[in-house]
Amino acid sequence: MALIHHVVSGDGQPPVVLVHGFACAHDDWDAQVAHLSQRHQTVAVNLRGHGSTGGFADECSIEHYGADVVEVMQALALHPAVLVGHSMGCRVVIEAALQAPQCVAGLVLVHGSQFAAAMADVLRQTFATPDGYATLTERMFRDMFTATSDPGIAASIVQRARRLPREVGERMLLDLTRYDSDRLATSLAQLRVPVLAVQATYTNEKRERRSLTEGETTPFLDLLRTRVPSVRVELVADTGHFPQIEKPTLVNALLEQFIAKLPIR
Repeated sequence: MALIHHVVSGDGQPPVVLVHGFACAHDDWDAQVAHLSQRHQTVAVNLRGHGSTGGFADECSIEHYGADVVEVMQALALHPAVLVGHSMGCRVVIEAALQAPQCVAGLVLVHGSQFAAAMADVLRQTFATPDGYATLTERMFRDMFTATSDPGIAASIVQRARRLPREVGERMLLDLTRYDSDRLATSLAQLRVPVLAVQATYTNEKRERRSLTEGETTPFLDLLRTRVPSVRVELVADTGHFPQIEKPTLVNALLEQFIAKLPIR
């Protein structure tokens, strides 16, 4: 297969590779590309089955996505690069860093999470019902925004999520639970590059999304701190699951600060 669809902008070192989340696309990073490409070469990708990149469901897995990103990096000679992932893309950039550590200078994990192993059975039961996948996806994406979110942005992202082919979406949601249960903790512990985590919200026991405040944590952040003790955690208040879209100026500043401190020669 040819390289996955990617958009290259700007010039300068280190290059920055931007990886979107589940049922999303490369243009989620438009604000970061516009800012970072003034000083860095940026590459925003579309993963298999998403956006302009074709792909069959059986080709879609976190490991395969990671390999696709590595293939783009190697084809463009992007090393050492900073890999930035959002949501599902956090797993993808972790996997890419493990597959090609020589190509990676640092990782940024924007709004990561970890699915519980029990979620796999819940997903299978949901997918077995009429319109189960569509209903789940719409509810999941609507829940990614808060009362302060721009309704137009939220509606656009929900509509885009609906367009992801069902077979790809079901496969990837199940693969996320598989990766989180079987590989995530071990993969994090194997990282040997600086890591920045940017987090905005958490979902409480009532399945309500709430903004994080200073001193609060999440199971994912606890896992990160245990497996990557040197991780730097930054909270973005008063926003939803897409801080790179809703608070681009702050996220851009955090990225710039992280890149500036990397030990790149």
